[in-house]
Amino acid sequence: MIRTVLRASGALLKHSGRSVPGLSTPAQQRWASSLPMNTVVLFVPQQEAWVVERMGRFHRILEPGLNFLIPILDRIRYVQSLKEIVIDVPEQSAVSLDNVTLQIDGVLYLRILDPFKASYGVEDPEYAVTQLAQTTMRSELGKLTLDKVFRERESLNSNIVNSINQASDDWGIRCLRYEIKDIQVPQRVKDSMQLQVEAERKKRATVLESEGHREAAINVAEGSKQAQILASEAEKWEKINRAAGEANAVLAKAEAKARAIEMLSEALTQQNGGAAASYNVAEQYVSAFSNLAKESNTILLPSNTGDISSMVTQAMTIYSSLAKPTQSPGARLPISEGPKSASLEDTTPRDSGAPQAPLL
Repeated sequence: MIRTVLRASGALLKHSGRSVPGLSTPAQQRWASSLPMNTVVLFVPQQEAWVVERMGRFHRILEPGLNFLIPILDRIRYVQSLKEIVIDVPEQSAVSLDNVTLQIDGVLYLRILDPFKASYGVEDPEYAVTQLAQTTMRSELGKLTLDKVFRERESLNSNIVNSINQASDDWGIRCLRYEIKDIQVPQRVKDSMQLQVEAERKKRATVLESEGHREAAINVAEGSKQAQILASEAEKWEKINRAAGEANAVLAKAEAKARAIEMLSEALTQQNGGAAASYNVAEQYVSAFSNLAKESNTILLPSNTGDISSMVTQAMTIYSSLAKPTQSPGARLPISEGPKSASLEDTTPRDSGAPQAPLL
C-alpha cells in the first residue's frame, strides 16, 4: 500500500530530464531518466541499482526490493540499469589501408557490471563508449585493405570489442559485442569492384572450360588405351586359341594317320591284302602324274604316256620291290623335289619291259 501511495504521488519524484549525448532516439537512452526522492521507504525494481550518497559522499547501492533511507541525509544520486543496452553507433568515414574512404556504422551491445564505477568513473558512460567505438573502428579499418574489410568482418568486430573492453574496465562497463551494420564505398570503387568480379567470373569460367576439355581429352585417351589393351588381349587369346586348335588338329591328324597305318598293316596281313595295296599304289601313281602339271613346269613323264597298262605295271613293280623284305644295295627309288628336275632311275627288274622316263 505504501508503494502504491508513493507511485501515485507525483511530488515524490524529481524529473531531471537528462539526455545522453550521441543518441538519436529515446529507446537508446538509459532508463535512468528520473531520480526518485528519499521517502524513507523505497522499493527498488529488479535489474536496477540505485546509488545513494549520504551528506554528499557515496554511502551504498540499494539492492532490488525493500530499502530504508534516512531523510535529508541520504539522497539517491544515480540510477543505473543492469540490463543489456543497445546503442547505435552513428555513421562515420574511415580510410582503409589501400586509401579507400568508407562510410560505416554499427550497433554496440553493452552492460553495466559495476554501478559504482559507472557512476563515478566517467561522466557519461554510454557517450564515452560510443566515442570509443567510433575511434576504435577507424583505427581497425586503417589496418585492413578494402578486400579484407569485407572478408574479415567477423574478425573486425571482435577486435573492436576487445579494444573497447580494455578501455572500459575502469568504467564498470562490459562490451558484449559489436556488429557492423553497413559499409558504403564510393561509386567509382564500386564500379571497379564490379568489373573485378566480372573478370574473376570470366577467368573461372575459362579455367573450368579448359579443365573440362583436358578431362575430356584424358578420358578419350584412357578409353583408347583401354580399347587397345583389350584388343591386344583379344588378339593374344585368339592366337593362343588358334595355336591350340592347330596343335590339336596336328595331333588328331597324327593319331588318325597312325591309326590308318595300323589298320593298313593289319589289312595287308589278311588275304588279298597285297592285291589291294597294289591297286592303291597304282591309283596314287597315276594321280601323281596328273598333278605334276599343276605344281611345276618341269614334268617327268614315262616314254609311253599313252600306254596306261605299262604305267600300272611299272607302279606295281615299284610296289613289289618295296614290299620285299630285303633290297639290293644299289637299288634306289625315284625322287621328285617339286620344281627341281631329276632323273628317274630304273629300279624295276630288266625283264618287266617298263621303259625309263626321259627328262623333258
